[in-house]
Amino acid sequence: MQDFSQHTPMMQQYLRIKAAFPDTLVFYRMGDFYELFYDDAVKANRLLDITITTRGQSAGQPVVMAGVPVHSVEAYLAKLIKLGEAVAIAEQVGDMATAKGPVERKVVRVVTPGTVTDTELLADKRDTLLVALHHKGATYGLAWLGLSSGQLGLTECSARELDTWLARLNAAELLVCGDELPPAVQQARAAVTKRPAWQFDSALGARKLCEQLRVASLAGYNAQDLAVAHAAAAALLSYAEHTQGRALAHVSTLSVERASDLLELPPSTQRNLELTQTLRGEDSPTLLSVLDTCRTGMGSRALRRWLVYPLRERTQARQRHEAIAALIGHGFEPLRDALKQVSDVERIAARLALRQVRPRELAGLRTTLQALPALRATLPAQAAPLLVELSAALTPPPEILDQLQRALAEEPAVMVRDGGVIAPGFDAELDELRAISQNCDAFLIDLEARERARTGIANLRVQFNKVHGFYIEVTQGQLDKVPLDYQRRQTLKNAERFITPELKAFEDKALSAQDRALAREKMLYEQLLDALQPHLPALTALARALAGLDALAALAERATTLNWCQPQFVKEPCIEIEQGRHPVVEARLLETGNGPFMPNDCRLDANRRMLVITGPNMGGKSTFMRQVALIVLLAAMGSYVPARSCRLGPIDAIHTRIGAADDLANAQSTFMLEMTEAAAIIHGATEQSLVLMDEIGRGTSTFDGLALASAIATHLHDRNRSFTLFATHYFELTEFPAKHERAINVHVSAAESGDDIVFLHEIQPGPASRSYGVQVARLAGMPPALIRQARATLEALEAQQRAHDAQIDLFAPPPPPSEEQRAPSPVEEALAALQPDAMSPREALDALYRLKELQGKAS
Repeated sequence: MQDFSQHTPMMQQYLRIKAAFPDTLVFYRMGDFYELFYDDAVKANRLLDITITTRGQSAGQPVVMAGVPVHSVEAYLAKLIKLGEAVAIAEQVGDMATAKGPVERKVVRVVTPGTVTDTELLADKRDTLLVALHHKGATYGLAWLGLSSGQLGLTECSARELDTWLARLNAAELLVCGDELPPAVQQARAAVTKRPAWQFDSALGARKLCEQLRVASLAGYNAQDLAVAHAAAAALLSYAEHTQGRALAHVSTLSVERASDLLELPPSTQRNLELTQTLRGEDSPTLLSVLDTCRTGMGSRALRRWLVYPLRERTQARQRHEAIAALIGHGFEPLRDALKQVSDVERIAARLALRQVRPRELAGLRTTLQALPALRATLPAQAAPLLVELSAALTPPPEILDQLQRALAEEPAVMVRDGGVIAPGFDAELDELRAISQNCDAFLIDLEARERARTGIANLRVQFNKVHGFYIEVTQGQLDKVPLDYQRRQTLKNAERFITPELKAFEDKALSAQDRALAREKMLYEQLLDALQPHLPALTALARALAGLDALAALAERATTLNWCQPQFVKEPCIEIEQGRHPVVEARLLETGNGPFMPNDCRLDANRRMLVITGPNMGGKSTFMRQVALIVLLAAMGSYVPARSCRLGPIDAIHTRIGAADDLANAQSTFMLEMTEAAAIIHGATEQSLVLMDEIGRGTSTFDGLALASAIATHLHDRNRSFTLFATHYFELTEFPAKHERAINVHVSAAESGDDIVFLHEIQPGPASRSYGVQVARLAGMPPALIRQARATLEALEAQQRAHDAQIDLFAPPPPPSEEQRAPSPVEEALAALQPDAMSPREALDALYRLKELQGKAS
């Protein structure tokens, strides 16, 4: 226990609080400012660029401090959270009027990157998740919590799957145990918080989960056997309760995710397909930015979850397709217009549970509840099953709206401390106290008139300010007329301010009434929050229903506006797309007016599993490959797809190896990264996987790259048997289909006229005749002399190639190792060591037995 006795009482209180939060910035409330002291002040000065000062002394040393205003604290918190810092908020909880010494303060909550709930600190269209990670042997357990949404989840995975899960969850803050972090954690962009090992306890986690969900067993969630994930949940829930300073009343459901249930989307796939972020890390243009026309933030967040958590099993996707069809048939615009009146009920319910909800958020909830009857009327009468299910949650208990309408002012103040939150007529005592305050103006006007008449001072004024209270102001030239009962309160340069017994009595009554009214309002507001707590499950269900309807209406709008079709799911293995389009590229072309998108077909089935795609750079090979993958993903999430028609068999994963990039931070060159991603695909892809391989082997020499590309293509065709789109510039690979019956050649067409080239962006059967690299270089602005030299060199190389009589068979089975390559066996080594001419008959017989023994061991 530290000894703070040498410090002032104020600093003793601060240091005791700081000792409980040694690694956290403490915002210590002092009046209208949050102050930081000592090392925290120095750190805040560096991170926030705020002024650092010293004031007075404590324990013989100057008190170093820096502060931020209470009214603008959110801006400073947002900056600190973005930097990965945590902040403990220490509020004044004692009564200033009765306090002897410093007013009591205590930490009411801790704000960290994964536990923020303030609207100002949260991204409107993205979940903020706190994730805990634990491992035992080769098994990793993950538990995650969205405090602002109430979502709680568990999963267990292998080390190979960990990076996929971390990419999916995209945690804001990651709780870990120990200093040795797996590479996937080191590459994650989350703030990493280390927690003590004892918090990661499996039995404790199972018990805390049961308590949180109010169940006797986790069997109902199919989560009873996830011991490693339970350990992660123990640390997760303990940390969340610690930061909020209370139980998590709104967290009442659990989702258990298993990799075998989800369509696998490795991090490389999420990155290369630009699902939620571009390759440059921007939010647009991406697949999500094209899809998201939601009217509410919770709808946008639901749509994002649908996109990154698609299921392999098609029941959920079919239900969404049926709901979209029903909305298109009935008309979705009235629903979308009604959703404009809806507030973010999901986050309001979470903040209500944590007792952090503000008056205007409750006013937004009231407006939402008032709009529900009109919203329900916009849904089709003969609706799809999913719409019926969502509609059922749109009728919360009427007591919620009744309480809000009676208790809450029509336009409440931003903060409870400002007053004006409780409606007139709700509480007689509050109305009486307000009446006293509201009569101030009339009293002051009357007093001013009477005092002017009594004193003969025509410019006498009766006024009020928060610092000095009520006063009578008289200019210097009129001071000789001041009556004897005037008591001097303040001297100004050109005037004097006075108080009279009558004005003092009124001041005591008025200020007391204001303070009592504010205290009464705060108490009544707390009672309102108490009354709403039992309705949290209904509000949570309402939020999920509104979010689901918003997401479905957005998908219906996209399908109609962009002319998308409903995909058909079948049992036989196939990917059959007629006139498919790339949704993001097509949307960009429409925005810029650069012409229509060229649609293309794709047909893969049990007997046609690989397309070898050739053609020029900029011709559209990568666009075609990506559009096939995006159409498959859109169908799996439950969206319509950009095509004339689409039939899809079972798909378990989408793997991609696209683009050239390095990872120098982890000591991986471009080629090493290419081979690492290719190896992951080779080991992970199955017959039900879609694989995109773009220009494999180009990161090394021509012969090395060609040899590897041919071997990888052969492995994918013969062993993985995946649906594969294999784009290449190696024309030698166009011979691949001749010896592999489930592969065919296709190419992206281009037309050449002299030195010019026109890209037609059309997929046609057969191999390309050339790559048009020199023409593309000319289009890129290379100097004419350079282009002429390149063309001459190309012609010479092509002539040299034609002069060769024989061509290497890239697809022949690997030959047995040569004598030079094969390591000698033990028998061969023993034979080589024999010297027959120098051996006696007995030695020769012994050697023969040794050889026979070695031969027996080898066989």
